[in-house]
Amino acid sequence: MRDAGKATLPEGGKARRVYLLLRDDITGGVLSPGTALPGEQRLAAQFGVSRVTVRRALEALDSDGLIDRRVGSGTMVRPAAGGDGVIAADMTTLIPQLVEMGQSTQARLLSFSYGEAPGPVRAALGLEVGARVQTAIRVRSSEGQAFSHLTTHVPEEIARHYSENDLATTPLFRLLERGGVQIGTGHQSVTAALAAPDVADALGVSVGSALLSVRRVVRDADGRGVEYLSALYRSDMFRLEMDLARVGDGEARHWEPVIAPVSEAGTQEPDEGPA
Repeated sequence: MRDAGKATLPEGGKARRVYLLLRDDITGGVLSPGTALPGEQRLAAQFGVSRVTVRRALEALDSDGLIDRRVGSGTMVRPAAGGDGVIAADMTTLIPQLVEMGQSTQARLLSFSYGEAPGPVRAALGLEVGARVQTAIRVRSSEGQAFSHLTTHVPEEIARHYSENDLATTPLFRLLERGGVQIGTGHQSVTAALAAPDVADALGVSVGSALLSVRRVVRDADGRGVEYLSALYRSDMFRLEMDLARVGDGEARHWEPVIAPVSEAGTQEPDEGPA
């Protein structure tokens, strides 16, 4: 079995599209381990391609160790390599100049809609089954060059306080606070992803290009989930930096992140990002 972190892109644009869409669903948790995929004929109808195209995509997913194809028993999503032993790092600051970035770059709104929260979003925000969210997709650019693709989900009762035009011109955090939300905490995870066709087109990169993937869940002062962000960044235009300090004595001496200074209001600076 190959390392699931190394993509095996199939030949042909249509096969790559099917591969990337299925791969994103698997790695993003939409298709959980043990889930049975539809048969080749149903997948072909779903994506509007031939069975040969679907077969190429499935062969690539199998080579990546993401699915298990068995004659007579169908195709199943495999558990992630190494089980639940995911290595996590606590990053006290994602970008040193988050506020500055929000003010010095431009955002273009691609879509704005309301609908039922997807499963992973519902679970992360602690919403009830059937709960609705406002979903927006934006592309952020610097000097005319797109560098990030942002998808945000906000519970409907909170999102009703701002309009589509507001979101096209004002950072989301400002809109949330303007609507009375008191931002409390947030949790971010950073990983890698491949550019699916729609994202590749929006960012001006090739399908399958390596991207930096950031997911953030924001909660208010009462612990209620108020925002779920899924952001994809061009790896050639975006990097993460962190200042470290050497602390401790003897064998216990180690590196620690340098925490951003606290403002008079009692919050870390900067306190909001460009999303």
